[in-house]
Formats: sequence, C-alpha cells, structure tokens
Amino acid sequence: MRLTLSEPRLLKDSITIISDLVTETSMKFTSDGLELVAIDPANVAMVIFKLLSSCFVEYDIKEPQTIAINLNNLKQVLRRAGPNDTLTLELKDSKLHITLKAKTKRSFQLPLLEMDEQEQRVPGLTFSSTIVTLSSSFAEAIDDMDIVGESVTLQTEKNKFIIASQNDLTKADVEMEGDDTTKIVVEKEAKSKYSIEYLKKIMQGSKLADKMTLKFSDDYPLNIEYKQLNKLELSFVLAPRVDND
Repeated sequence: MRLTLSEPRLLKDSITIISDLVTETSMKFTSDGLELVAIDPANVAMVIFKLLSSCFVEYDIKEPQTIAINLNNLKQVLRRAGPNDTLTLELKDSKLHITLKAKTKRSFQLPLLEMDEQEQRVPGLTFSSTIVTLSSSFAEAIDDMDIVGESVTLQTEKNKFIIASQNDLTKADVEMEGDDTTKIVVEKEAKSKYSIEYLKKIMQGSKLADKMTLKFSDDYPLNIEYKQLNKLELSFVLAPRVDND
C-alpha cells in the first residue's frame, strides 16, 4: 500500500477534528479511498469519514487493508506537515510509515494497534427536517448558545430554523430563514435537544467546508455533514439530550 497526498491538510484537519471525539479507531483502505467509522467512548457521537481516492496523486492498493491506530499519535505527526509538503502513507512491517517531503524528507513510523473485531456500522436513519447552511453561521450560533447553557434546542418551522438555549436566568435564540445561503426543507416540524460540548467539537468541521447539512427529527439523533466534492466527506451522528435542564 502506498498513498500520496499533495494536500496534507485534508487529512491533517480531519484527523485533528476526529481525535477530539475518538482516540483509537480502525481505518479501512479500499479502492474508493480511506474510510473510518467510530463511536466516542461515551456512545454519544458517531463519526463517519471518507477521504476519496480521487484526491490522492498516488493511490496504489493491491487489496483492501484495515488497520487500527491511535489518532492522537497520528495527529501529532500530521501537525508537522507544512503547506508545501507531500504526504505519503505506507504499510510496512506492521507499522504505518508516514513520509513528509518538500525541501527535506522526513519519515515517521507509528505502531498499529490490535484490531477490534466489532466493525462499527452506520445506522439507517430517516429525518423530517433538513437544513443546508453556511458552516460559519451555525458555528457562530453554537458559540452564542455556549454562553447560556450546556445544551441547545434545534427546532424547525415552515421556512425557519431556530437554535435556542436557556438556563435558570438567561435565554438566547438565533433564527435562520431560507434564503440564498440557507435552504430549509421541512417534511414535518421538529424539535430536539443536543449537547453543546459535542457540537463545539463537531463545528470544527467548518475548516473543511463552507457549507454544511443538518438533519434531525423530534427527539432524534442529529446528522451533520461536511463535504468537499471529489475529495472528502466528514459526517457525525449525535444522540439527543434527554435530560430536563
């Protein structure tokens, strides 16, 4: 297996975001690209990541490969990748070899972990509300809610998306209406509550894509997706909050 990226940031930024939720995970390398599906230790959030083979300048895989790796270790190495580096991944001697090359050539070896026999599967979910909006707009709204409470309520009406939070004394909300930058599709009005702590980690995906898609239903998991066409897909499934705060 030998894979080379001319834009290391695609992998670097993605792994930095994912490692905030998951420390150890399996990665699958297929003819379509690199795939990762993992659940955080608290079973609150699932992350689904695909780095498509079309974004690599070299993609040589004889047969599908699956490895298990510590993402914090991988993140530390990827942080050393500069904007002018090319990044090469190879499997040799049961280790992941990473080469960064620009004016100099730097090499790293990361140990592989023992595989978890249980393969994570993406649940089949159906949603009654879908919002496509600017990643920065939603991230700013979550930052607004963060000064008020620990959870945020997402709600849809006909052509309106409402983000709200409250505590014993304070309440805040942000309203978005459908326009050139925001598309709201409501098959059935929905309302559900989610953890701000997790959303703030997920919102880092705004580094990867200018637009994002949110899908949810009444008291139901939230699906958030970031995409770069022909390059990558990063999505999350976040469980609803059922407490009474």
